[in-house]
Amino acid sequence: MSELYSTPQPFYYDKKSGFTQEEFRQAIDKSSTIYVGYLSFYTTEEQLYELFSKCGEIKRIIMGLDRNQKTPCGFCFVEYYSKEDAADCIKYINGSKLDERLIRCDWDYGFKEGRQYGRGLSGGQVRDEYRTDYDPGRGGYGKQRQFEMDQFSEANGGDITYQQQILQLQQSQQQHQLYQQANAGGPQNYSGKRNRGGDDDSDSYKRQRDNNGSISAGNTPNKGRFRERDEEDD
Repeated sequence: MSELYSTPQPFYYDKKSGFTQEEFRQAIDKSSTIYVGYLSFYTTEEQLYELFSKCGEIKRIIMGLDRNQKTPCGFCFVEYYSKEDAADCIKYINGSKLDERLIRCDWDYGFKEGRQYGRGLSGGQVRDEYRTDYDPGRGGYGKQRQFEMDQFSEANGGDITYQQQILQLQQSQQQHQLYQQANAGGPQNYSGKRNRGGDDDSDSYKRQRDNNGSISAGNTPNKGRFRERDEEDD
């Protein structure tokens, strides 16, 4: 019966577990604990119970907390009574959506006191230290980006925000790119259409006409007027 429930290999070996790699593997094989990541900071313990209890009876859920603020920081541990129920959780809930977020479920070697706190420098998870994107479900910008924003705001007396400075920089770069594209062919930008500014021939054409003597204003063949593709029929 146990052969029906194969334990997937963990995604990584936690060097801070205190186990050797072989001991870590053995602990995973015996564990009925699931690590859940990518949670929203606003997901409640009640929501987690409602979702994960669909796979079996839950022994307990340990919410991941910011080490300094003691507030949820986007992960938790789910302990089942049986390994079979934990295996069903990996099979059916991993990659599902909770609070409009795709959550991740991995095998865990077992909860120990202290593991409920984030390992990042600011107290949260390490991944939230260096994020550069804005994630409203995980506190906005990453901690390092938020620190840079605060420093910039203080240096400018609060007159301009970091987001405004980034926007201005992007607009300036776009304008510079457009200028380079417009002048890529030299000072005079050739549009691909003939010049309609006047009816006079160019000086070069006049010189060619005078030298050849074969074309004059009176005997120029009456050719049909060239019609651009974007013009309507007369």
